[in-house]
Amino acid sequence: MRFTKMQGIGNDYVYVDCFRESVPTGLAELAKRISDRHFGVGGDGLILIRPSDKADARMQMLNADGSEAEMCGNGVRCVAKYVYDHGICQRDRLQIETGNGVLSLDLEVADGKVQRVRVNMGEPELEPAKIPVSLPGSNDLKQIVHLPIGDDLSIPGPPGWFEACGLDPRMTCVSMGNPHVTLYCRDVQKVPLETVGPAIETAPIFPRRINVHFVQVHSPREVTMRTWERGSGITLACGTGASAVAVSGVLTGRGNRKVLAHLPGGDLELEWSESGAVYMTGPATEVFSGDWIGG
Repeated sequence: MRFTKMQGIGNDYVYVDCFRESVPTGLAELAKRISDRHFGVGGDGLILIRPSDKADARMQMLNADGSEAEMCGNGVRCVAKYVYDHGICQRDRLQIETGNGVLSLDLEVADGKVQRVRVNMGEPELEPAKIPVSLPGSNDLKQIVHLPIGDDLSIPGPPGWFEACGLDPRMTCVSMGNPHVTLYCRDVQKVPLETVGPAIETAPIFPRRINVHFVQVHSPREVTMRTWERGSGITLACGTGASAVAVSGVLTGRGNRKVLAHLPGGDLELEWSESGAVYMTGPATEVFSGDWIGG
């Protein structure tokens, strides 16, 4: 099976061109094996680029643990680059079908190759039941914005870590086709993400698990964030997460509608437009191609 390794600011996936390759069987197990950074190709998951009857291509995404995800902002930028660069469809605006519907992507092309992509990520979902978040009394809430975490979200970690990172113990929850929770702190580098990330991801109040983001605000126009991704763990970037962080900033009064997000793998430009849609702009890079022979 021919594959291509691609990354968007360090959020790396193994891509399979199902226009030219047969759709693999046993996808969950394949995703786990091919994503392994010691015994496989290595990546945050597996993405199939498939034909679509409603768009230029369809993205099917599986996390490194084999679970299927609805959407990946960095991943869909790479899908658009692949579709253009490999001649599947060469237009400056592409339509890509995802688990969160059909998205429009505008391509920045230089010397015949896509360099950056601007994605219309769609409108955020704020209703708790649709994110989903299941809290006592949440049926009466229209949004979960700056909600004290209380006893419903136990966050284990080394003694004193709340104080060390300056955590604001209030959460904001947003869906960008997949669920996200944002927590603000004074210093994201002091968050023990490897401990608190999985605990929050699998908390009972998140029935479909959740992506976890800790955010440090530099100004209303600039933030730094670290992410624990549902099903993949600590990643260098999360496009849907950065989009959710942009929305959270506006909802909490901490950010403008246009914001630059610094992630460990690089920067993303976000805009929550007055029309309601979130736009995300960032690079997409092809790393290498090869043949997967299993094992």
